[in-house]
Amino acid sequence: MTSLRNGTLSDLTARELHAILKLRVDVFVVEQQCPYPDVDDRDAEPTTVHMWLAADDGRPLCVLRILQDPDAAVIGRVATAQDARGHGYAARLVAAALERIGDGPVRIGAQAYLEEWYQQFGFQRTGPNYLEDGIPHLPMRRPGSAG
Repeated sequence: MTSLRNGTLSDLTARELHAILKLRVDVFVVEQQCPYPDVDDRDAEPTTVHMWLAADDGRPLCVLRILQDPDAAVIGRVATAQDARGHGYAARLVAAALERIGDGPVRIGAQAYLEEWYQQFGFQRTGPNYLEDGIPHLPMRRPGSAG
């Protein structure tokens, strides 16, 4: 059993924030061996929404954040705990994020191997691959209902 949770930084408890950041560091910094500052000032912006699926014990199984840029919402920091993969948690969370965002345009900087996976949500490649922390990524966008 899982529960969908979300909130801005001011809505999160210290324990929730710690668990979200720990999962991101476990995946991006440790597992993917990318020593970079995962915690950035965008986490604390008042419009940033942190979303996660929590196990019965409250442990985050999958996390992401939604940023607001002038031209589009941005989904980022999508991470699933290693022992929680293969259960559709990331798909469920991305779908919930898109539902929360609504019909507006959405951007994502996806790891290149996930291009087809993000296409199922309406994302389309918008440019060439690029390296981010030594990992191939590509820019993708889901157009808004107005195009």
